[in-house]
Amino acid sequence: MTAQPIALIAEDEPLLAAALQAELAQLWPELRIVAVVGDGVSAVHQSLALQPDLLFFDIRMPGMSGLEAAAELADQWDTATRPFPALVFVTAYDEYAVQAFEAQAVDYLLKPVQSARLQKTMDKLRARWSQASVYAAPAPSFDATLGQLRALLETASAATPHTRLKHVQVSVGSSIRMVAVEEVLYFEAADKYVRVLTGNHEYLIRTPLKDLLPQLDPEQFWQIHRGTVVNSSVIDSVSRDEAGKLSLSLRGSKDKLAVSRLYAHRFKAM
Repeated sequence: MTAQPIALIAEDEPLLAAALQAELAQLWPELRIVAVVGDGVSAVHQSLALQPDLLFFDIRMPGMSGLEAAAELADQWDTATRPFPALVFVTAYDEYAVQAFEAQAVDYLLKPVQSARLQKTMDKLRARWSQASVYAAPAPSFDATLGQLRALLETASAATPHTRLKHVQVSVGSSIRMVAVEEVLYFEAADKYVRVLTGNHEYLIRTPLKDLLPQLDPEQFWQIHRGTVVNSSVIDSVSRDEAGKLSLSLRGSKDKLAVSRLYAHRFKAM
């Protein structure tokens, strides 16, 4: 940890970002805000570059959400050299509910941010910082943070009930083909499309992966990366490289699929 704690704010509304920054300066004068960004992609890039101790992420941001940004950052963070930052989500919505934050690895603030609630959060963060600096006390388990991020992402995915998808409608020339989901080896996000890979074909659909995922049977289709969902029944083997990262081999495909830290718990026996 640095001698002086540093923080990054990710908030797409400039006035709210400025207000939060001003309140943080009052409540914790020693805290240095090293960057304020307005989207999830920038939040990941700047966090990796600046290595802050504290993160304040708005959950709803354009493109990559705060939850997705936190998951992506957790996958790329080098925990061997620096503890993962303390993470506070800021949201105008209460659908993520207090129980989602019970593990205490991640905190949250509801908009409009109330001074008393922010004070409580800052007291907790300052106490954690003081203990870590003076007593070298361990920060909350990184595994606990990963588990909580998974729970929050699942909460977001399940927010709206969906009927289980039996077929995927794909365009083939001037016609529409109905591809049974059982035929799909995996789905992969690719720019504005999602690749649908079967044993013999590759199709592109415009439905975002985050909208497609709640319609799939979670027992059959496993998310293994922010942009990849695999048909678990076709997983042939799981391998680990020298850096400890996992990848999957599938029956019916020559592709190797990377498994992010967030979903590596599915293969804990490895």
